[in-house]
Amino acid sequence: MFRYIDPRGYFTRVGFAFRALRAPSFRSFFWAQTVSLIGSFIQNIALGWLVYRLTSSSFLLGLVGFAGQIPGLVLMPFAGVYADRLNRRIGLLCTQVLAMALSLVMTLLILTDAVQIWHIILIALLLGSVAAFDTPFRHAFLFDMVGDRDLLSNAVAMNSTMINTARFIGPMVGGALIASVGEGWCFLINTLSYAGIVAVLATMRIATTRPKAVAKRVMEDLREGVAYSMRHPSIRYMLLLAASASLLGMPFQVFLPAFTKLVGGSAAAFGYMTSAIGAGSLTGAFFLATRKSVVRFPYMIYLCMLLFATGLLTFPIFRTVWLVIPILYLTGFGLITMFAGTNVYLQSVVDDQVRGRVIALYGMTFMGITPIGSLAMGAVSKYAGVPYTIIGGGALCLAAALLFRPQIPRIVWNARLRD
Repeated sequence: MFRYIDPRGYFTRVGFAFRALRAPSFRSFFWAQTVSLIGSFIQNIALGWLVYRLTSSSFLLGLVGFAGQIPGLVLMPFAGVYADRLNRRIGLLCTQVLAMALSLVMTLLILTDAVQIWHIILIALLLGSVAAFDTPFRHAFLFDMVGDRDLLSNAVAMNSTMINTARFIGPMVGGALIASVGEGWCFLINTLSYAGIVAVLATMRIATTRPKAVAKRVMEDLREGVAYSMRHPSIRYMLLLAASASLLGMPFQVFLPAFTKLVGGSAAAFGYMTSAIGAGSLTGAFFLATRKSVVRFPYMIYLCMLLFATGLLTFPIFRTVWLVIPILYLTGFGLITMFAGTNVYLQSVVDDQVRGRVIALYGMTFMGITPIGSLAMGAVSKYAGVPYTIIGGGALCLAAALLFRPQIPRIVWNARLRD
């Protein structure tokens, strides 16, 4: 006996996953930003390959990663304050123009064969400073674009889908470009990719959230945001878990060029491995976009942290690229579902007046804390080697997940009270 399955249910589910695209401003932003982010991931893979080609040093790979992300630790809390005070569209437009200019500088340095390692470190530091302001402005601006709290959680998940689509496509394209025309053209493509998002932000006309005039000092606002986050278990423990993953696990991506060389892979193989992480990340982001409720997200986030840790413990053991790729796919799924799920969860429970500051604290967990781990793991890798360094980070991530598990019922209970 056959049971009829109505295919309309499937398409309804898919349409539900993309419901935030009903908002015209967000729709324009989504497509333009996707193109720009593909360019950014093409540039990122070229940057790592360039550093290792010039220096053959895993420590300098870690140092460049540190330089690109440490500004987030210092600047992002203040950027969150300004995201709650200033016009978010204008702020986001400024960050895109600055990033475009820095990418152009790197393009010229590479294509003229003038690039040196100190140039790369300096540009990475400046790009990290721009990104420190971009993150809280971008995430807080999502609510301005969709104009509907019911669509906000989906907009956050769609934003993650956008990033991870680029994370999947960009490295594959970048690896092919490096192998065929070199790193300089990767930076040029990224420079050109900013044109669309700059045009969209410059012409967008929406009623942005205009904060009330405030007499408070920046430090007072900053302390208020930190105190708010620490006061609520549903925010505090989620931030602590994300910070643990950033410090102990996220730096593994910095060492993929060195690991690729270790297993005898080429630039194209490096691109495939990075894209495997992106494919897993994209799957996780789409999975999040189909969720209707965030109440039980802490359980899902815990399981994804376990999956991420298991991936880090496993993939460095193998020396064949095609065995590593499926493990990296699962590692990427766990990593991004955990981080993006945390973002969706926080955006759903936080009060509007402190949104920028709380999201800035969240941003610190993957931009500000990761470089400390990158630098430390870079130093350890000189003595322990890249594989054992990554495995050690995975073991510590596993321990952090197990410590987080007993707090989940309290987080869920607190979030239900705030709902």
